[in-house]
Parts: sequence; C-alpha cells; structure tokens
Amino acid sequence: MKHEYDVLIIGSGLSGLTVALHLAADKKVAVLSKKALLDGASNWAQGGIAAVLDSQDSHDEHIADTLVAGAGLCDTDATRHIVEQGRSAIDWLIELGVPFTPDQGAELGFHLTREGGHSQRRIIHAADATGHLVQLTLEQQVRAHRNITLLEYHSGVELITSRILDGGTAAAPGQPARCLGAYVYDERADRVHTILASHVVLATGGAGKVYLHTSNPDTSTGDGIAMAWRAGCRVANMEFMQFHPTCMYHPQAKSFLISEAVRGEGGVLRLPATAGAQAGERFMQWHDERLELAPRDVVARAIDFEIKKRGLTHVDLDISHRPAEFIREHFPTIHARCLEFGIDMTREPIPVVPAMHFTCGGVVIDMNGRTDIPGLYAVGETAYTGLHGANRLASNSLLECLVIGRNAAHDIDAQPAAEPLAGRVPDWDDSRARDSSEAVLVTHAWDEVRRLMSNYVGIVRTQKRLGRARQRISMLEQEIETYYQEHRVTSDLLECRNLIQVAALVVAAALSRKESRGLHYCQDFPWTLPRALPTVMTPEDGFR
Repeated sequence: MKHEYDVLIIGSGLSGLTVALHLAADKKVAVLSKKALLDGASNWAQGGIAAVLDSQDSHDEHIADTLVAGAGLCDTDATRHIVEQGRSAIDWLIELGVPFTPDQGAELGFHLTREGGHSQRRIIHAADATGHLVQLTLEQQVRAHRNITLLEYHSGVELITSRILDGGTAAAPGQPARCLGAYVYDERADRVHTILASHVVLATGGAGKVYLHTSNPDTSTGDGIAMAWRAGCRVANMEFMQFHPTCMYHPQAKSFLISEAVRGEGGVLRLPATAGAQAGERFMQWHDERLELAPRDVVARAIDFEIKKRGLTHVDLDISHRPAEFIREHFPTIHARCLEFGIDMTREPIPVVPAMHFTCGGVVIDMNGRTDIPGLYAVGETAYTGLHGANRLASNSLLECLVIGRNAAHDIDAQPAAEPLAGRVPDWDDSRARDSSEAVLVTHAWDEVRRLMSNYVGIVRTQKRLGRARQRISMLEQEIETYYQEHRVTSDLLECRNLIQVAALVVAAALSRKESRGLHYCQDFPWTLPRALPTVMTPEDGFR
C-alpha cells in the first residue's frame, strides 16, 4: 500500500517537529513516531537550551565555551552559525507558548541558569523539565495542524532511493541516487507500507541503547544513522559517545539519572558491599584531587575503572550523612523516585553506573541538513554538523535541533517538487518471508551487542578490547542480516539490526583514532595529537 506526501519526517523529537511546523503551511507533511509522540529523548531532557539572551553574554563567549568542550574537533563555522541563530530560535518557542521559567529581573523576562562548561548564565529552561514542556507545546501544534499527518507506532525500515527503479540502474553515471521515500513498519497493523515523498528527513535521535546502561529512552536505537549508512551516506565521529557518570542501577529503574547536584551537595562515591574488604570505601581520591567534583568524564572513567578492575556491577553514591530534611528539600524528585525502588537515600547509598548519554557523531550534513543523497536530510542527534566535536557542551543539543531543523525546512521549501513515481516504486515484498521461528536469536543478539559495547567499547578503551568487539559484532551482523532476509520484520528485529550496524560504526571509528581526545580515551594512545581531525567514514570504503 502506497502513501504520498510532500515531506516525510522519520522521528518526532524536537528537531523533527521543528521541521514539520516550519513546513506545514505549504506542504503536506507526514511525521513518523516509533512509539507515542512523547516517548522520544527530547521529552526526557531536563536541563534547557543554551543561547545568548543577555547583554552580559556574547556569541564569541558561547562559541569559545563550545570549542573548549569539543576538545579541538568542533567545526568553527558551523558552531558560529548555530550559536548566532540561538536568539531567533528561542523567540520562536516563546511565540508558540513554551512556558519557560520567568524572571522579571532578567532582560528577556526569563530565568537563565548556568551549567558545566559555560562561562555565563545562558541556559533558558522550563523548571527541571524543559524537554517535556517544549515537546508538549509542539505536540499540541502538530496534532492541530491540518497539513500534518502523525503516524504513531511507525518505524522506518529502509530508505527508498532511485536505484530501486528500472532494476537498480536509474541513477545516472556519476550521479548520486535520489531519495524517494521509505518503507515503513506499522507496528499496530504488523505490516510494511510504502511512503513516497519529494523530501525525507531523518530525525530519529541517537543510539543510546547500543550500550547496556543509558539515560536515553528505548527508542534511541540509531535507526536514522543505520538507514542513512545503508543508503550510501557518510557518517562522522561515531567514536565520541558521551557518558553521564551516575545513572541509577536497578533492574526496573530504566534510564533514571542521579543529578550531579547530589555530588555537589556532598554526595560521595563508595565501593559497594560486593567489593569485599574494601566495601564502603571512598575511591575518588585514587583518581583525581577534585574528588567527586571532578569533571563528568573524569568521574565516569573513575567509576568505570573500579567496576572493571573489581568485577562489580555498580558503585554507590552516598549522601546519607547529610540531614534527612536537607536531602528531601534539595532533591525531592530524586528522593521520591528512589523510594519507588525501595531505596531511601536519606539512610542508604544509591547504586549507580555510568550511562551512555549522547551521540556526538552521526550522518554528515551541511548547515541546511542536506546529506550526501539528494532529497534526504538529517537533523538533531541523528546528524553530524561539527558543533559537538569530541565532547558536547551542555544544552547545545536542543539549540542544534531548533536551528538546523528550521534551516532544513527553509531549504526544502525552496526546492521544486519531485516527479510522481508511485507507479514505478515497488511495494514491500515479504511474500517469501516467513514468520519468526527463532525470535530468541534476536533477543540474544540484542543483549550480546549491548554487553559487548559496554565492556569493550565504553568509557575507557584498548585496541585489544576494540578488536574483540569488532570480531564478534561482525558475526552478529551476519547472523541478523540472514535472519532479516528470511523473516518478516518486527520492531525488535529492526531495532536489533540497526543497533548492530551502529555498533560496528562506533568500533570502526574508535579503532581508527590513534589518540585520546574528548570522550574517546584509549589506554594504548593516552596522548592527544597536535592536529584534530574528524573521523569520516563512507560505505564504499567499508569499516572493517
């Protein structure tokens, strides 16, 4: 069954909805959401949006802070472009009615906070739930718009390019194939639809679920990156995966972060009861003189070291030595959440592990969101603009979503519509596929790749570990690809296939970088090279 739109947006986070709302006045737009509209990573963002909104601040200072955090790998032109568009992007959200926290004494009338790595107060926020309230506002606009079709519980399977026409020879010699749409899996109907569009936008977020512990929602399986790679796009800087040092360790406490403010107010990191004779001992003094207040990457590496050295599952974050009233007053949300899992942080430590937090690399695009394939765009965490370099500066991610999302919409709006191709594009054919006979292969591969990545391609890496990961991931990739070719698709199969694809890209990028820089720390190459270069990979060159 075929459907046609002017624009197909795969993903429904801040970047995808930004594109949709900027286009919908004149275009017929379809927005795919893998689950419900508010189940993506944008909805989980607690902090805020970084932008120069006060006369005491400047674009140059914001740019300088970004470049320092990026450890020499930020694209300076891209950084300047995105930073300088910050005020207009925020103005657009204010016009839509996003309820940012007010401050009558501030120039703009809204409270600005300061986060790690920023030299000024420039984070505009909506209490401690900015992502949720921004998404809620945009959701209301999207659901009410007559030109936007929202398809929830729909996932991209594969991009459709002009190579599929006339036996795969439609692209002219020397010319890249054009994107025509995508095959889309409808989870509720359990079938694959063909959706054609003059322009396709990948806005599927990052790949947090490629690791065992992540602050990302279950939808963050790298779908857009994997689909773009299979279609022929370049990807860059996939080795730079940002970890948050303290995520609650509990079988039911998926993705719940324990704020750095707990350490800021006196929380200490200790070895857990399973550490034997050293149980309960504080350990940060063995790693950094700043103890628990060291930078995020330093603390994450210290925790990772202790877990690997001692064969632990987690470490403990303990603030129980502070008065119970103080803890409840300063951390009401964390306290309440911990109680839900039987942990009283006023009396006992919180089990924590580092958790994958943000994908700094992605599909290579320009400032208008264009990929290497005409008609195909990428925005948000799926994309690589060069803004984040080797380490993302706090609250720059939502800014990037807004600016590049708007740019992409304006670029699409200026392009002519593609010729109708419905009669020439074949529907998805699974007539020779069979229903899943051994779904355990998928669930086992899903679990194995995440454990491999966590143990061998995590915060601290070695060439030996990376080589082991590459070998096993290659085998998993072959197994899942064979299974995919023979069986009808399911949500789990699609996500597992994409996760393994992204894992292979991360490992390949990490193996190619012969230094330690930003988020990539390799014990075999502890130095930083004098010249910083991005890691750009092309499908033609492969990654093995």
